[in-house]
Amino acid sequence: MKLIYNGKTKNVYKLENGHLLLEFKDDGTIDDKGNFDPGGNAVGLTVKGMGDANLRLSDFFFNKINAAGFNSHYLSADLEKACMTVKPAKPFAKGLEVICRFKATGSFMRRYKLYAQEGQALPALVEVTIKDDERGDPPITKESLCVLEILNSAEYDELVDLTQKISKLVRDELSKKSAVLYDIKLEFGRSELDDKIMLIDEISGGSMRVYKDGKIINPLEIAKLVLS
Repeated sequence: MKLIYNGKTKNVYKLENGHLLLEFKDDGTIDDKGNFDPGGNAVGLTVKGMGDANLRLSDFFFNKINAAGFNSHYLSADLEKACMTVKPAKPFAKGLEVICRFKATGSFMRRYKLYAQEGQALPALVEVTIKDDERGDPPITKESLCVLEILNSAEYDELVDLTQKISKLVRDELSKKSAVLYDIKLEFGRSELDDKIMLIDEISGGSMRVYKDGKIINPLEIAKLVLS
């Protein structure tokens, strides 16, 4: 087992059989004001048990997603060791983050406060950002992605369709617990085996904003709520 990436919330190891092992950490990301932000560029939260909670929630949702027929990198999870085994994937360029928004909040409000209201309903609105910490993960349009040959038009449309369908699956599971999904960050890549687009990374409390009874729920509470 070889360490190939030391990330903000996970370490990634290459296994002898070619698969990858994701080791979950107890760290979370924050925005430039120090608040929890699933799309944040800095690690600012270390909470005991967060890695375990994120893995358990990822395991729960990936099993649902695979059962629904969506292509993902998930193979199995070792809950005792806080690790998840996945299929290898190639990122789009140096990585893209895809956000699906059901309610206006976070960076959406920072950009569009002149026109939007906090908590305003959004129609599973999909935004794509480039992974680039130095430039604050800037949003990018379909046209720019195609011109820069990061992906083509058909791949972009597939990315949006998969994001909306998977995000709605997560939203519906949360609604069973009387919780409201405001937004969720997903990541996709191309399978190293057949080049097909598949969901990668994690689906945890640290990658979404969830509200219950009008109040935001922290990542640990999201896991407790869904898995209870």
